[in-house]
Amino acid sequence: AGSQIQGTAGSPRRSRRRKSVAIAYEPGQGDGAEPRRARWEPRDWREQLERIREMRRSRDAPVDEMGVQKCYDSSAPPQVMRYQVLLALMLSSQTKDQVTSAAMLRLRRRGLTVDTVLQMDDETLGQIIYPVGFWRNKVKYIKQTTAILKQKYGGDIPSTVEELVQLPGVGPKMAHLAMHIAWDSVAGIAVDTHVHRISNRLKWVKKETKHPEETRVALEDWLPRDLWKEINWLLVGFGQQTCLPVNPRCSQCLNRDICPAAKRL
Repeated sequence: AGSQIQGTAGSPRRSRRRKSVAIAYEPGQGDGAEPRRARWEPRDWREQLERIREMRRSRDAPVDEMGVQKCYDSSAPPQVMRYQVLLALMLSSQTKDQVTSAAMLRLRRRGLTVDTVLQMDDETLGQIIYPVGFWRNKVKYIKQTTAILKQKYGGDIPSTVEELVQLPGVGPKMAHLAMHIAWDSVAGIAVDTHVHRISNRLKWVKKETKHPEETRVALEDWLPRDLWKEINWLLVGFGQQTCLPVNPRCSQCLNRDICPAAKRL
């Protein structure tokens, strides 16, 4: 494999590095040594990021006060805490943070553990979590996932993204956030609707992406790994307060002069 990568003068290179080298040294610059990091980066992204941090400094968005990281009992045993994190994530899908937080509070008042949920009938569970989005489906997924956790993981939650996404009702965004919050491990970027929308507006993706999972792959290709954990919290709150889905508040945004999608007022 090494000889293929090296190649000979004038022969086509078949390794993935070829594209990076061509981009890095066009037109005719460089001394032939391949740079350590020759990859695409969005224009102005560092300045945009700093300005978003500035706008998020007050930490007063719904995600800050009622996000999943605030929904579990921090005094519970670690295994119970991790289960509560996963449940909050399952409830949060297509649901406002305020509604998820209230549902989690009602569940915790009943004693939120694997065993208490397994002992609860579907009707009772549904009444407690209502009105979270798609609550009927979530009742089914919560019961199925909780049974799997009891049988396969001794009541704990899996510690890898690959295992987490195999659980009923658990998608990639939830899995990455579960790794961040429950296991304090950064396995990837958690991309929800806010991160997906804002990444496309700022052109933090090389070409437009249609789905959050595409956005995750595109972001992870260039964003420094030490920012992966921060980016979800940062962009979710920014999307809740300023970069709204409809009628974004461009006039209030510090990035309005360097945002490709800004409405010029």
